[in-house]
Amino acid sequence: MNKSFKRNQFTRRQALWFATSAIASVGLHACRSSTSSSTASSSNASTTALTLGLNTWIGFTPLYIALAKGFFKDSGLDLKLQVLESTFAGFPAFLSRKLDGLALVSSEAITLAAKGGEFKIVAVGDTSVGADVVLARNSVASIQDFKGKKIGAELGGIGHFFVLQVLAEAGLSENDVTIVNVLPDAAAAAFQKGDLDIAYSFSPFSDQALKAQKDGRVIYSSKQKPTAIADLYIFSNQVIQSNPNAVAAFTEGHFKGVEFLKANPQEGLAIMSKQLNVTPDELAQQLQGIQIPNLATNLTMLENSNSDASLLKPLTNLATFLKNQNKVPTVPDMSKFVDPQFVTALSAKAK
Repeated sequence: MNKSFKRNQFTRRQALWFATSAIASVGLHACRSSTSSSTASSSNASTTALTLGLNTWIGFTPLYIALAKGFFKDSGLDLKLQVLESTFAGFPAFLSRKLDGLALVSSEAITLAAKGGEFKIVAVGDTSVGADVVLARNSVASIQDFKGKKIGAELGGIGHFFVLQVLAEAGLSENDVTIVNVLPDAAAAAFQKGDLDIAYSFSPFSDQALKAQKDGRVIYSSKQKPTAIADLYIFSNQVIQSNPNAVAAFTEGHFKGVEFLKANPQEGLAIMSKQLNVTPDELAQQLQGIQIPNLATNLTMLENSNSDASLLKPLTNLATFLKNQNKVPTVPDMSKFVDPQFVTALSAKAK
C-alpha cells in the first residue's frame, strides 16, 4: 500500500466509525460541529444553505471540485459537508432533520427507505464498474467452490450484500458460507497475508493485496454487475419542498464539477488528490473502476424507467433481493424515492 494512503480514505461503504480529519481540515466548507444550526430550515434570509452528510470516496471528486472552484456559490448555495465515518451513523441525524441530505450507496438508500425515511434521489454520483472485487486464491476455481469456505466482508455493509448477490448467481446462499466480519482494508490485508482465502474489498486495497500476494486474483468484480453499486445524492422531502432552489443549485454545481473534471482532468485530479493524500496519477488509476455519469446519463437513469440504464430497475431488484435475504423488513416502492425533476430542469436549461 502506498505509504501516503490513509486507512480512513475510502470508507463510503463502511459501517463503523473512524477518524476523518483529512477532508474536514481543508477548508472547503467541511463542517465537523453540530449541524443543528446549519440545515436549510435554519438558513437566514440572505443565504441559501444545505448540509450534506457523506463519507470519503473517490466518486465524490466532482463534488470537491465544485466546492474548490466555487460552483455552488456561483449558484447562490452555501454547501456545508458533514464528514461521516459511516453513512449508517448519519441516518439518525438525517431522519431528525439535522442533515439536509446524504451521499449513500444503493443498499443504504433501500435500507433508509425501508426504515421509513422520506427522501428523494436527485442525482447519481457514480457507479462501480470494477472498483469492487471479490478476491480468491488460485485454488478456488469458481464461485461454486465458495461453498463451505470463509469469506471476509463487512457484515451489513455493501460488500456483504455484494457477496450475497455473487453467491446467488452461483446458486449458493449465505448459509453455504461463513461470513467473517472484516472491513475492506483489513480483508485485503488478511488475504494478502494468507489468513483469508476469499475476501471482498475495493481499490486501492485490493490492488495492493494482489500486487504483494501472487496466489490470488479477482474472481468477480462489479464490472460483471455494473448496476449493483451506485453512489446517490439524496435530500429530504421537507428540504425539497421548502427549498427547491437550493437543491437545484446543488445539482447544477455537481454537474459543473463533472464537466470540469472532463475538460480539465489534471487540475481536477490535483484538487481531489490533495483531499485523499494520494497522487493525481494514483487517483486517475482508481477512478477507472467507477463511472461518473454526466447530466444526460443522469437524466436517463432517473427519468426513463424503460431504459436499460434506469436506476429504478437495479434498485427494485436489490430491494427484493435484500428482503428475500431478510436484510430489510419490506420491499419499499423505490419509484417513490427517485426524483428526476432537478436533472430534468437543468437539462432543459442547458439547451
